[in-house]
Amino acid sequence: MLRLSSGDPGFMQAFARVVADRRESAVDVAKDVAAILQSVRTRGDAVLAELTARFDSHDLDNTGWSIELGECRKAFDALTPELRNALELAADRIRAYHAAQLPENRDYTDAVGVRLGATWTAVDAAGLYVPGGRAAYPSSLLMNAIPAKVAGVERLVVVTPTPNGDVNPLVLAAAHLAGVDEVWRVGGAHAVAALAYGTQRIAPVDVVTGPGNAWVAEAKRQLFGVVGIDMVAGPSEILVIADAANDPRRIAADLLSQAEHDPTSQSILITDDAAFADAVAEAVECELAALATAETARTSWNDNGVIIDVASFEEAPALANALAAEHVEIATDDPEALMRRIRHAGSVFLGRMTPEAVGDYVAGPNHVLPTGRRARFSSGLSVLDFMKRTSFIQLDQAALEAIGPAAIALADAEGLPAHARSISVRLGQ
Repeated sequence: MLRLSSGDPGFMQAFARVVADRRESAVDVAKDVAAILQSVRTRGDAVLAELTARFDSHDLDNTGWSIELGECRKAFDALTPELRNALELAADRIRAYHAAQLPENRDYTDAVGVRLGATWTAVDAAGLYVPGGRAAYPSSLLMNAIPAKVAGVERLVVVTPTPNGDVNPLVLAAAHLAGVDEVWRVGGAHAVAALAYGTQRIAPVDVVTGPGNAWVAEAKRQLFGVVGIDMVAGPSEILVIADAANDPRRIAADLLSQAEHDPTSQSILITDDAAFADAVAEAVECELAALATAETARTSWNDNGVIIDVASFEEAPALANALAAEHVEIATDDPEALMRRIRHAGSVFLGRMTPEAVGDYVAGPNHVLPTGRRARFSSGLSVLDFMKRTSFIQLDQAALEAIGPAAIALADAEGLPAHARSISVRLGQ
């Protein structure tokens, strides 16, 4: 864990190194991914079968290429009442929040008689990547699938790796609850390629969303343009801005809630009290001692954790904006005042009783958020990622006479006489 103080002479240089550290895979996977994508494009299902046998150790022809929707229903019915109620509460709140995001169509006529507007429509099909192994989270399936359904997507396709042919029943239960239409037992870059290009069995989609490893992220990056994507996500991160009025154990738990995701995750604390910073550091060690995910969380905290002492919280917004963190908790007396000055953050959690983990599951806003400082220019997943806007224009003779001559002048200036002619011929010129 790195300890910094804003009053130290070398603070800005040290902090700049924290900001610049991407913590993303150092493995150059671009060439390998490009080869996989091309293979899937030309050979289709044969490549999916070969790579599934190689990486997931099962034969798709024996275990089955897809999982029947009836199996998803059985997994949902088999849940304990407590877990079923929790998933249903999460789904209801996610659905309600995202329904409020639906944009309105526009249709109006301006002062010179030109009718203008725009209509919003959903994509026809969306593909959701659901990781297997460490990151097989039903909450992520809900966060990806429900906004797509709210947007009006008619066909929702899940691809998920099933190591040794085994699938997480909670993921199947979430797929049932979210209304997924297809579930395929394939993962990795080849699964993303199948969604984008289509294969003999899997029909192509228009948008691909969902988290994955470096190969999945690179596949999405390379396939953007063939399909739409949500974002290219990196390791999870949390920034906690907290004063000494907090219980150090709570703040320590908040920092570890992201550290346990992955060894490359990052947890950062900014506080104006050095003694409180010491107490949180001690509390982190106590929490780690009892944490089932301690090995991962400790590596993350030791390698990437940061505690920053500031003279005043007046310094915090500038530091937060530079970090542009995925999650920002503000546990101070007046969190609103600080939030108003933070322009770059994936999601903000206000007050001492708002742990980030509530947002991961049941609050309602999406937990698929920009990482790696991408909150400077992008936002979390929403219904808009599954929709597109089409503008429309309508003129009558009077309206064309009012604005057409200006368009002719611009077309002539740009050396495009056919453009100008398509207007002038309607004006009797």
